[in-house]
Amino acid sequence: MKKLYLISTGPGDLAYLPPLARAAIQQCSDIVGYGLYLDLLEPLSNGIQQHNLPLGQETERARLALNLAAEAKTTGLISSGDIGIYAMATLVFELLDYENQASWQDIEIAVIPGISALQVLASKVGAPLAHDFCTISLSDLLTPWDVIEKRIHAAAQGDFVIAFYNPVSRKRRWQLEKAKQILLNYKSADTPVMIGRNLSRDNESIQIESLQTLDIEQVDMLTLVMVGNQQTRWLSQKNYIYTPRGYREKQ
Repeated sequence: MKKLYLISTGPGDLAYLPPLARAAIQQCSDIVGYGLYLDLLEPLSNGIQQHNLPLGQETERARLALNLAAEAKTTGLISSGDIGIYAMATLVFELLDYENQASWQDIEIAVIPGISALQVLASKVGAPLAHDFCTISLSDLLTPWDVIEKRIHAAAQGDFVIAFYNPVSRKRRWQLEKAKQILLNYKSADTPVMIGRNLSRDNESIQIESLQTLDIEQVDMLTLVMVGNQQTRWLSQKNYIYTPRGYREKQ
């Protein structure tokens, strides 16, 4: 049987690794991923052939995983968080869709879900995702900025709690500041903003600011930024954040 596991490893700490992912890794003869993610799995990957491809070679990673599986090597393609959220799963299916290589057609693919960064950040501060929310990536590497900007306006008009993935990078600093200015047209200046860096990993840090005081210099490429909606409340005495669902009003 030709088998390819698309494995979500969670935010980093192996305590968050789903049991299905742990079992899938143990079935693999080969695993493919970015070096940092493979390093985090080191305690579980003894005897497994590791294939480390750097950032920027995502398509090559997906293609290699398919080719290894086509050779009847049970293969795991590794991604942090959930592999279906801004991650590698979509590339595998896109390659199957457009390249249509005959050797790939009888590969059985199993997608193993995982815990995403927005869930970890939410759990660390309380319950900010208790009502409607959305995620927006601020990276314009694959999506034009005018499309991203329209989505920010729409999410703000809809009063969603918003989790911003890829808020900045070494070469890209201005998009988060622009998103902040857009949100201030719709949300109050004291809207809670949660900033989570290195979630569940060494040097984890979590800060809570207001939208007005959000300092872009506090944010790097390892950071998730979450912005509350108009109902989100900040219990500042204990730094809890929650978004009501409406139970109090119904009573």
